[in-house]
Amino acid sequence: MKGRVTSAFSLVEVTLALGIAAFCLIAVFGLMPVGMQTNRNAKSQTRATNLMAAVLADVRATPRTKATSLQLCIPLSGTTTVYFDSEGRCSSDLAGLNIRPCVGGGTWNPPLETRYRVNVTFPLTDNLMYADVKITWPAAADPATTTPSGSVEMFAAFDRY
Repeated sequence: MKGRVTSAFSLVEVTLALGIAAFCLIAVFGLMPVGMQTNRNAKSQTRATNLMAAVLADVRATPRTKATSLQLCIPLSGTTTVYFDSEGRCSSDLAGLNIRPCVGGGTWNPPLETRYRVNVTFPLTDNLMYADVKITWPAAADPATTTPSGSVEMFAAFDRY
């Protein structure tokens, strides 16, 4: 009678395999916070870019005879600051109490949780209209006094004169 030969892993081999697997998992889990932060930053950047497009579209759609934009009531001269929440709703104050647009504006109940600060500046020129639009977040971080965690800025020219 021949003896049976059984093949199996030894305890040392199993321990080494578990150690290698644990080392790899620790490395993967160490990258998770970096990936989540990158995803959060990308979402904020995308939302800010979409808000910028909405602000510029509002200004472009305003007839030449109007002094303020139609939807967001942005004066088309000087510097104006408005605040947006993450869903694109607009307020004229940081607390999110005074919602915009011009038509039907009023008090929002409950107040908006403002996330983005939008500064729109129309420099004085003789025959050219252009705007500097800068969006920063979080809204409470005033870019004049602190460094916000993120920002986007664009210069846009308008054919209004």
